[in-house]
Amino acid sequence: MHLAYPAVLSALLFCTGLYGVLARRNAILVLMSVELMLNAVNLNLVAFDVWLSRAARDTLHSGQALTLFTIAIAAAEIGIGLAIVLAVYRNRGTSDIDKLRDTAEGPEASGPGAAGPGTPAAEKAEATA
Repeated sequence: MHLAYPAVLSALLFCTGLYGVLARRNAILVLMSVELMLNAVNLNLVAFDVWLSRAARDTLHSGQALTLFTIAIAAAEIGIGLAIVLAVYRNRGTSDIDKLRDTAEGPEASGPGAAGPGTPAAEKAEATA
């Protein structure tokens, strides 16, 4: 089998995952898209490892070893990520990324002229008082 087939499949998987990260608003779907991107990298690592092992018979199969480490890191990442998403969902009631970004700013920052602490408008109000 040629190296081009898994490389093209890996590129398609990575582009699909990238689209999912950029277009989705649900935090769980973003995590799934990141996993898809990591799987594309794993496919590339194994494909290049097999391709290089055909050229030299005495290889260490480092691509497969890196794939095992990537799978372990991905499992830890998805466990911690899901725990964070569940904690945020319990506290805020939503896992929508745009709504979470809006609630992180607080109720004072409602517009460009908002006088929050440390802003130039707040310092001007303190200087005139």
